Amino acid sequence: MPARWQWLLLLGLSALLMTGLQAVRLPAALMIGPMLAAILLVVGGGALTLPPPLLLAAQSVVGCLIAQAIPAGFLVQVRGHWPIFLAAILWVIAASSFLGWFLARCRVLPGSTAVWGSSPGAATAMVFLAEAYGADERLVAFMQYFRVVLVSSTASLLSRFWTGAQAAPPLRTMVWFPPLVAKAFLPTLLLMIVGVLLSRRFKIPAGPLLLPMLLGMICQDSGLFTLQLPPWLLAISYTLVGWGIGLRFSRAMLRHALGVLPRMTVSTLALIAVCAAFGAVLSRVAGIDPLTAYLATSPGGADSMAIIASSTRVDMPFVMAMQASRFITVLITGPYIARFLARRILNQP
Repeated sequence: MPARWQWLLLLGLSALLMTGLQAVRLPAALMIGPMLAAILLVVGGGALTLPPPLLLAAQSVVGCLIAQAIPAGFLVQVRGHWPIFLAAILWVIAASSFLGWFLARCRVLPGSTAVWGSSPGAATAMVFLAEAYGADERLVAFMQYFRVVLVSSTASLLSRFWTGAQAAPPLRTMVWFPPLVAKAFLPTLLLMIVGVLLSRRFKIPAGPLLLPMLLGMICQDSGLFTLQLPPWLLAISYTLVGWGIGLRFSRAMLRHALGVLPRMTVSTLALIAVCAAFGAVLSRVAGIDPLTAYLATSPGGADSMAIIASSTRVDMPFVMAMQASRFITVLITGPYIARFLARRILNQP
C-alpha cells in the first residue's frame, strides 16, 4: 500500500479508536487510541515513520502540560505535611522498584525496561525517560498505559462506591478551539521552542520534555505568564506521541507483550493493593479521609488522578500535591534506580 494511503488509514483508525475510548471515559484516550491504531497498522504489514522534529515538538507540549497540571501551592502542602509526604513517596517508589526488580528477575521483561515500566510517574514522561536512558520504550509504554487503565478503573469504581454515586457525572462538551490569548499562547510556544533547542544543544536526556516542564513551572509560579495549551494542540501532540510509540512495534514485540500480560496484570494489581494498604494506614494515623488517602497514594498518573479527584468529594489540593511531589521525585531518582537495579543486581544493560 502506498505511504499516503497508509497515513489515511492510520488517521482514520486513530480517530475511530479515540472516539470509542473517549466514549467509555478511558484516561489518556487521545494517546492510547493512536498508539493502538499504529500497532494495528504495523501488524497488518504497514511501514511508516514519523519525522523526529514532530516527536520533539510533541514532547515539549507534554512537558508544558505537566507543568500546568502541577498545583502552584503544592510546596506549601508538602511543607505542612512533609513527614506524611516523605513516607508515602518512599513507600510507593520502593514498592514499584521491587515490582520492577521482580519482573526482571523472573525474566518477564529486561532489567531497565521493567523498572521504568513500573515507575509510578506520569505514563508519558516515563516512556520518554525510558527511551532516553536506553530502555525499550515500546514495552515501557505497554506497561505504563496498561497500569493507567487498571489504576484508573479501580479508583473510579472505588470513588463511586465510597461516595454512593449512582451514575458517573455527565461528560462535559469539549471546546476544541477556544479563544487564544496572545499574552499566554505565544510565550508558551516560545518556551517550548527554547526548551527543545537547549535540550538538543546540550544533549540533555529527555530534555524536550523536562526543560519545557521546568521552565513552564518557573514562569507560571512566578506569575510571569500562564501557560495556554488549547485542546487541539494537546490532541495533535498526543496523537504524535501515540503514533511514535505504536509504529515502533513489531509482530514479535506484540506477541511478547501479550504473552506476559497475565503476569503483568497480577503484578500491577499487587502494586495497587500495596499502595491501597499504605493509604489505609495513612488514613488511620493522619486522620485523612480514606478516599483522599487512596487517591493520593495511588500509583496512577497525576493526570488521571486529577480527573477522578475533581469529580469526587476529596481534598484535591492534597491529592495533587502528593502526586506532583512523587512525580518530581521519580524524575530525579528514576535513572539512578533503573541503573542500580539493572546493572548491579540483575547485571543487565
